[in-house]
Amino acid sequence: MSKVMKMKRLLVIGLTTIIIACSGSEKPQVQDQECFSTGEKTIKWTMVTTWPKNFPGLGMGPENFSDYVNEMTCGRMQIKVYGAGEFVPALGVFDAVSQGNVQLGHGASYYWTGKVKSSQFFTAVPFGLTAQEMNGWLNYGGGMELWEEAYAPFNLIPLAGGNSGVQMAGWFKKEINSLKDLKGLKMRIPGLAGEVFTRAGAETVTLPGNEIFLSLQQGVVDAAEWVGPYNDLTFGFHQVADYYYYPGWHEPGSTLEIIINKDAYESLPKDLKAIIKYAAKSANQEMLDEYTARNNKALTELIDKHDVDLRKLPDSVLRELKKITDDVMQDFIQDDPMAQKVYKSYSEFKEQVINYHRISEKAYIDTRELD
Repeated sequence: MSKVMKMKRLLVIGLTTIIIACSGSEKPQVQDQECFSTGEKTIKWTMVTTWPKNFPGLGMGPENFSDYVNEMTCGRMQIKVYGAGEFVPALGVFDAVSQGNVQLGHGASYYWTGKVKSSQFFTAVPFGLTAQEMNGWLNYGGGMELWEEAYAPFNLIPLAGGNSGVQMAGWFKKEINSLKDLKGLKMRIPGLAGEVFTRAGAETVTLPGNEIFLSLQQGVVDAAEWVGPYNDLTFGFHQVADYYYYPGWHEPGSTLEIIINKDAYESLPKDLKAIIKYAAKSANQEMLDEYTARNNKALTELIDKHDVDLRKLPDSVLRELKKITDDVMQDFIQDDPMAQKVYKSYSEFKEQVINYHRISEKAYIDTRELD
């Protein structure tokens, strides 16, 4: 062995001995790292929601968001979540956050159509975009920028905060065989779909979710839409209505929102702003995953255990509702430049994505169902 090789060997042995001596064992141990402490004061925020506290799916979206922020900040930022009515009324969320009474809110933007017409487009539009398509429009089709522009006058920053996917058409106390059966019907249904039903001859109202069961039970309404099997089973609507109709023409991909008071947001350091953004993205996707996984199980229970009468709305009724929707949309945006701007972007994206999904998503699903 040459002198050079001997020197290299001695050097390796020496270094190995030092490492072992310092570690106190033959294998260096990796210790779990504690959260990095900056000595900053804990930031405590309040989030109000339009949902019952811890309600499955919808109500857990804000809870999950809060948990993610707490975990990613190592407790530097803590968000306390209040259910509907605990801190502010269910439909008082927008004003509470806008006015700075609280820092955060979680709800559905179409509840605020009376304040911001264009807000309708950021939840759902009858015969509009699905959940997958909504995410595409918001993130890559200019939708998010328009949402921010629409909310800017109210000192609010919006983020997508969940999606329930295609919903059910609703619970009815009587059969729907033609458009005539909607005449005089009293139904809980919000947003543009409510206007469509009104023009079809029905009488529509907007109610928070926790008031629907009692309203059906007491005959205040004859029909109601909420979400889908997973949530509808939880509220027990099958106990007060006989017929469960599909498809959810009125809400094909209902995006929920997280709204942030702009002044509060701007007071945060850069890293916390990023954490809020990505926690919202995670909560948005996770909710859709949960509904996809749980809806069919709940529907099976409704049918097999509770003998729910599941029915498809007749094609003739759906065609008429679609025609009415087209008229309603034109009237809806007529006197509002922002709504016209958003509708143009939404419609153009919808046309493009329909063309592609006709040969991709739809074509595949049709193929999968071949005998």
